[in-house]
Amino acid sequence: MQVYKFGGASVKDAKGVRNVAKVLETTNPKQKVVVISAMGKTTNKLEHIISLYFDKNKELPEAISSLKQDHYDILEELFDTTSHPAYTKTNYFFDELSIFFDRNKSPNYDFVYDQVVGFGELISTSIVSYYLKSVGIENVWHDCRNLIDTDSIYRDADVNWENTQQKILNHINEDELSITQGFIGSDSNNFTTTLGREGSDYTAGIFAYCLNAENVTIWKDVPGVLNGDPNVFDDTSLLEQISYEEAIELAFYGASVIHPKTLQPLQQKEIPLFVKSFYNPKDQGTKVGKGKLLNPLLPCYIVKKDLVFLSLSTLDFSFFVEENISEVFALFHKHQIKVDLIQNSAISFSVCVDNKFKNVDKLIEILKAKFKVDHQKGVSLFTIRHYDDVAIQRIEKDKTVLLKQLHKETIQFVTA
Repeated sequence: MQVYKFGGASVKDAKGVRNVAKVLETTNPKQKVVVISAMGKTTNKLEHIISLYFDKNKELPEAISSLKQDHYDILEELFDTTSHPAYTKTNYFFDELSIFFDRNKSPNYDFVYDQVVGFGELISTSIVSYYLKSVGIENVWHDCRNLIDTDSIYRDADVNWENTQQKILNHINEDELSITQGFIGSDSNNFTTTLGREGSDYTAGIFAYCLNAENVTIWKDVPGVLNGDPNVFDDTSLLEQISYEEAIELAFYGASVIHPKTLQPLQQKEIPLFVKSFYNPKDQGTKVGKGKLLNPLLPCYIVKKDLVFLSLSTLDFSFFVEENISEVFALFHKHQIKVDLIQNSAISFSVCVDNKFKNVDKLIEILKAKFKVDHQKGVSLFTIRHYDDVAIQRIEKDKTVLLKQLHKETIQFVTA
């Protein structure tokens, strides 16, 4: 049993969907669970639709219609007739989306977000499933909301592993090709939940763990895990092998190739993970598993952009002690603020945070009641694993460094 995951870039158009079929034909389509993301930039467009809904913007129906047409463009290239069941299923999901907006009474953004964005995965997987059948690749489509059981922390749900494993074992036939969605699950009230942005990799890890899979392969538009994002850094190199521990470190610091939660369940059962190019499925790619820390051993560059840099100090210039830090972290937790970097001195506390849930402004106003607060938005956090002098100079060049933190294997910079 193998688990494959295809991201949005791999199914962004009809050509991509056809290529998924070619990859499966090349690697044998049986005894696999295939996890698929929303097509192209669908999730971003659904997020825009959610914003229009909360703003009571009259352009909402037009935005939904535009997204539907995006999928129709793909359907028209894949199927000969509009009477094909793929159209019927796509129409069904878009009708469900519109009905949700008409009937929803909840003002909770996170709840609405999860009920809406999951349609991207549901639509993409149904289209891929029907296309595979049309070219002779038999498969079974599964609604992942019936398989992955979570709590009700919308936009960042935790998995109920015992329930999830039982459902997966009951529904997945290991001799078949199963098609399902990444990113989504459901809570005890049957409302849709999501596992966090880019959570489709995590979904693949969940299925692999529950099924004791032989391996997991994440199919990307890059040849494997590189030592830096090629869209940001020049002259990147392929990492042929990475240990679980090193991959978890890279993921923790924000490497975008592997989702931070994906590796823990795989490591527990020593299930290897491969990252390969969907353009060249026979190439070796990168293997993540037991063994050598990193091969070849190169500096690895990671950047997280659009963060917020906060500097706090006490109003009376007294020491910034454990009690102050504990209070600040309690507020971070309450406002769903993810901390990426911390540094403190006798009278100050500096922190670089992710404003994913857009709660930083509210938090700053609360902090100002007890602390002097300086903040700077739009900063970047650069991390270098296995750094050397050349790597450091490369990052520092032409940048204003607000904070630098150095450890044995890692150096980090906050830059304006």
